[in-house]
Amino acid sequence: MSEGSVIDRDRMQVRFDCRGTATGKMRNDLAVSMVEPLQESFELATDEGPFHGGDSTAPPPLALFVGGLTGCIMTQIRAFSKRLGVTLNDLQVDVRVIWNWEKTGKTYETAPESFEIDIDIDSPDDEAAILTLIDAAKKGCFIEQTLKQPNVVKHRYKTPDGWKEA
Repeated sequence: MSEGSVIDRDRMQVRFDCRGTATGKMRNDLAVSMVEPLQESFELATDEGPFHGGDSTAPPPLALFVGGLTGCIMTQIRAFSKRLGVTLNDLQVDVRVIWNWEKTGKTYETAPESFEIDIDIDSPDDEAAILTLIDAAKKGCFIEQTLKQPNVVKHRYKTPDGWKEA
């Protein structure tokens, strides 16, 4: 499918791949590609501040994560408002993500505490239409849907004999 193509399937998979390369003290340069259903590529970077020995040359990974969640729900609200006929005069979204952090010897462990999304829609439409829009956007936001369910995250590492599960 070429860029700008209209997707007219009822079902499909959306796939992104990313290759990260360590390039600085703690900097990672990321080549992100959408593989399906369209083909697009993006260059991103992450870095850490002095706490982790980085130079703060790029946002930390958590900033990209929170920004991705915010952008995802905003994109779905804007896209679905057109499809549902809901007028958007203005849109602002505030997201708060809180993680718990606990030192464990020389490292630490983390766990999510909460994900809070405040949506401020300026629209002349009635509350029922706005709530329908928000519900559709929640269901259409890939990141929010990922957070709402248990997930399997597989890790492998490369050895001289090939890839092994970690």
